[in-house]
Order: sequence, then C-alpha cells, then structure tokens
Amino acid sequence: MAKKSTSSTTAPDTAWLGRGRHLGPEAEQDVRRNLIALKAAGVLDDFLDLDPVEAARSSALYPRDESADPGASARRVFEARWRVAGDVTVRAQLTTYDPEGRRREGEGVVWVVAAEAERMWDAHWPSPVTMFWPDSDRAPWDHGWTVPDVRLRMANHLPKDDDELRRRLRELTRHSWFIHVVVHEAMTPDVLGQRPVSAFLPPSLRHRVVEHRATPEQAQIADFAMKRELGVRMPRGGAVVLPVATRSQDHDAERFSVRDVFLDGSAPTELLDRIKEFAALPSLLPAEAEQALTRLRQGWHLLSPDEELVHARDMVSRYAQALEAMTTSRDLYKEAAEAAHAALAEVNGGDGVLRPAAPGAARTDGSALGALTKAFGRFRGADK
Repeated sequence: MAKKSTSSTTAPDTAWLGRGRHLGPEAEQDVRRNLIALKAAGVLDDFLDLDPVEAARSSALYPRDESADPGASARRVFEARWRVAGDVTVRAQLTTYDPEGRRREGEGVVWVVAAEAERMWDAHWPSPVTMFWPDSDRAPWDHGWTVPDVRLRMANHLPKDDDELRRRLRELTRHSWFIHVVVHEAMTPDVLGQRPVSAFLPPSLRHRVVEHRATPEQAQIADFAMKRELGVRMPRGGAVVLPVATRSQDHDAERFSVRDVFLDGSAPTELLDRIKEFAALPSLLPAEAEQALTRLRQGWHLLSPDEELVHARDMVSRYAQALEAMTTSRDLYKEAAEAAHAALAEVNGGDGVLRPAAPGAARTDGSALGALTKAFGRFRGADK
C-alpha cells in the first residue's frame, strides 16, 4: 500500500519547514562550523549536536525514521534556539539522513528542518535554514529533494524535452513542501536578469520558493505542458505560481499569474505580491512535514535554564506521584495478606494452618468458604 503523502493537519502559522539535499563531502561539518560561528556572534542562544542514538534515549521517534526517504536512517540531529523580534523564542531541529542508494555518486545527504516560534511566523525573520547551513555557494545544501538538479537559491531552467518537462512538473508539485514559480524569459536576459526573482523575497520566504525559468523558445511547449498537467497557463513574458497538492484544490490560476515580468535586475513587485499571497493561504502539511514537526515538539532536548527548572519540578512531581502510588499499592497488598491470614485462621480454628475438612463439613457448615469470601469482599471494598 502506498504511503499517504499528505496529512489532514493544517500547517500551523507558527511553524517553518524545509527539506533538501547537501551534495558536498562534509555536510555535518558545514552545520557545526555555522552553528559555532553564529553562537559566537550572539545570533544563537545555544545549540546541540546529537547522535540519533542519544536523541532516541528521550524520544522513540529517532532511531529509525522513514519520513526522509524510504529506507533512510538518521545520521545526526542538530538543535538550535534563537530569538527574533526582541523576545520571541524560535526552536529548530535539523536532521540529516543517508538516502537510499547512498553508494551512487551524487546522492548526497538528505536534510529536514523544522522550526517553530512562540507566535505567528513573520516572513522577515531570518530563514531557519541559514541558522544551520552557511548561506554561501561553498556549501551545496540547497539541492532539491526529489529532483537533485533543482536548487533553492538560483533560477532553474526547465527541461527542453517535452516528456521530461511534464515529468518535472508532476514531481515538483505532487509532494512539494515548496512554492514553485515559473518565469518566462521573453528574451535571453543579461547578467542582472539572470538573478533569481526569489532573491527579492523576505528572508524566511526566500528559501520556501523554487524558481523555474522557461527560455524564450519554450513559450508554447511550457504553456501547453502546464495547461495539460496542472490546469494553469504561463503568460508569454510573464510568470505563474504553480498549484501544489497541499494547497486548496480551487486554485485561482488567473489570480496567481502575472502577465509581465521585466528581468532587468529590478524587483518584480506584482509577482512578489502574488507569491506572498499564495504563501499566506492555508495548506495541509505533507505527511513527512507533520512527522518533522512532531519530532520537534516531542523530542526537544535543548532546554533553557528556566525550562530546565520547570522540567526538574515536573520530574519531582512525577516521582512523588509514583512513590505515593507505590506506597498505596504496598499498603493494599499488606491489607490483602492480613485479610487472607485472618480468613485462614477463622477457617482452621485460629492457628492459620490449613487442614483437610472433616467429612460432611461442607454440608453442615458453609461458614468456611463464606469467611474467605467475606474477608476478601472487605478488601475489595476498601480497594475501590
């Protein structure tokens, strides 16, 4: 049976979720260097670097996780905590995985980031990805999940082959955590025009958007493929925000298309507004994203001093309740033993030694069984 790719849970407005692949040789080392640098600079309050086995000691969700890739196993778990807007705390986890088929060159390391703030997420806050990964071209962490040659921080040209183009569109929108935008180049842009449109977006939204480019000669083939596969049209020289499975089924294709996008290095204001509007729509969590958010909430390890104190008090209270329950149980067992001893003594003449019943005793004296039943009845009443 195929795994369900979308949950029935609406994405909370306090959360930020992302995923991708790191194709370099030192994925975890890139994370460590960045975390150390940001903590030294005062950007992070603190961070943790955990082995999955360590994380599993306090959370049963880590030892074997199927949310990243079928057959994948967790490599490392990183946690970081920082503050935004003065006093709003953000908690985030990054988990790295070995994908299935790791031995094939170029597979890289799969990663998942889940972050949650104490209030509604603001797109102008720093991107959680850049708290773990360095935001530089030297760290190749921004490759796509299902399509590795698609990258987050650049404009990705659509395949020229018709069949491959349709396959790409299906892959991108069926299980995507991201917002996909297709921009048509009315003419081949210069260096300024090659700059991704997504670079003009607020930091936290920038790494949730994947930009695709259709070359001038792809106007008809790309438009036809999108109409056939997704039910949307790509304006010549314009752009369109693609519908995805986790968004509302009544996608307003006209609303989220822009007729003119000038690729001259200036900010395409109308397109940026449409992307922001689309990002604000309610959406369902992909099943893997829901699992990542659950791990963040239930498997959190990096506690602040105040949280440590609350946790310690909670543990003391739990231990006290457990001790009280054990004491009550001990007293009940003691009462049961005393009741049983008293019943035996009553049956056997007061010395507590069980003797064979005399012939006819069961017929002439029903008090032996009655005594035991009465004694244990008293105990059961007390227990209740």
